[in-house]
Amino acid sequence: MVGGGIGAFIGEVHRKAAALDGQIELVCGAFDIVPEKSKEAGKGLFLPDNRVYGTYDEMFAKEKALPEEERMNFVSIVTPNHVHFPVAKAALENGFHVVCEKPMTINTQEAKDLVSLVEMTGLQFALTHTYTGYPMVKQARHMATGGEFGKIRKIIVSYPQGWLSTRLETDNQQASWRTDPKKAGPAGALGDIGSHAENLAEYITGLRITEVCADLSSLVEGRALDDDANVLLRFDNGARGILHASQICAGEENALRIFVYGEKGGIEWHQHEPNTLLVKHLDRPVEIYRTGVDHGSYLCDTAMHNTRVPSGHPEGYVEAFANIYRNFAHALGSRLQGEEPNPENLDYPTVQDGLRGMSFIETVIASSKSDRKWTRFE
Repeated sequence: MVGGGIGAFIGEVHRKAAALDGQIELVCGAFDIVPEKSKEAGKGLFLPDNRVYGTYDEMFAKEKALPEEERMNFVSIVTPNHVHFPVAKAALENGFHVVCEKPMTINTQEAKDLVSLVEMTGLQFALTHTYTGYPMVKQARHMATGGEFGKIRKIIVSYPQGWLSTRLETDNQQASWRTDPKKAGPAGALGDIGSHAENLAEYITGLRITEVCADLSSLVEGRALDDDANVLLRFDNGARGILHASQICAGEENALRIFVYGEKGGIEWHQHEPNTLLVKHLDRPVEIYRTGVDHGSYLCDTAMHNTRVPSGHPEGYVEAFANIYRNFAHALGSRLQGEEPNPENLDYPTVQDGLRGMSFIETVIASSKSDRKWTRFE
C-alpha cells in the first residue's frame, strides 16, 4: 500500500475490504510522505520493519529485488489525487499490478500515459469505483444492457452530500486536500463524487456519454474548487440524462441514487438501501429485487457471484469495495498460474474507466466555462 497512514480515512477502508475474503495479504507499505510516520503506521499494522518503507520508490526497488515468491504482487494506491499518477507509473514500470483510488489522475494526459503503460506492460489495473461492486448494481446492469427495458431513453443520477456546507477545510484533513487544486486536481465535488455518478451511469446502462451541458459552482465563499455540479447529458444511443453532484446539500450523507428508464420500464437504486433494486414496468406493478434472494433464479449470475450472505443479512459499502478487490485478486491469481481468468472475475473498473472519468471531468469544466450550450465529450 502507498498512503493510508495514521489518520487517513480511505486507506483503512481499503485494508478492510482487501482482507475480507482472505485472498489478499498486506505485506509491505509506504504509508506516509514522512518516513518516520510510515514506520509508525507499519508498526501499528504488525508489519516487519524491513517491509515498511520511507518512500514508494524505495519500496518498489527493494520489493522487486526479492525472490518472486516473497515480493508483493500488486500495490494499492490510497493517496490524495495528485500522487496517484507518479505512484501508478512507478509501479507499472517496475512490473507491479495496480489498484488505484479515483480519480485516477489529475489530468487527461496522465491518464492516457497510464493507459499506454498498462497496454505496453500487460499488467492488471483496477480503479476503485466502489459502487459498481454492489450486487444490485450488477443486477441493474444485467437487466438494462440485456434489453429487458427496450431502448434506454433516460438516465438520472445524483450524488448529494452535505459535509462541505461550511468552510470545513480550514481545520479538517480530509476536507483540506479535497478542496486544494494542487492536491485534488481541477475539480472538487465533480472529481470526488461526480466521477462516481458518471461511472455508475455508464456501467449500469452500457452507454457512453457523448455531450455535456454543465454548470459548476463554488457556493461556499472562498472555496477554490467546485462544491456543486449540475450537468445535462447526451448518450451514444440518443438517450438523455441528468447528473447532479453536490457537497453543500446540508443534511445529506452519501445519497447516491440512479434512475434508468427504457421504452418498457426501468430501475431505481439507492446507495442508502443498496440491497434493494426497484424494477418498474409499463404493464404491471413495481417489483422489489433483493440481494441474496434467488427465487426461481431471477437474479443474474454476476449478482449472485458478488453476494456473500443469505437474504436478510445486509451487505454494504465495505463489501462492495471487497468485491472489486476479490475479483481483481481472483483474476490476478489465475494469471499468475498461467490460466485465463473467469469472466466474472474481470468485472471491475479498469484503467480505461479512469481515462473516461478524467476526460469527463475536464469536459464538464470546459462546458461550465463555455458560452456554448453543448460540449462534445471526446
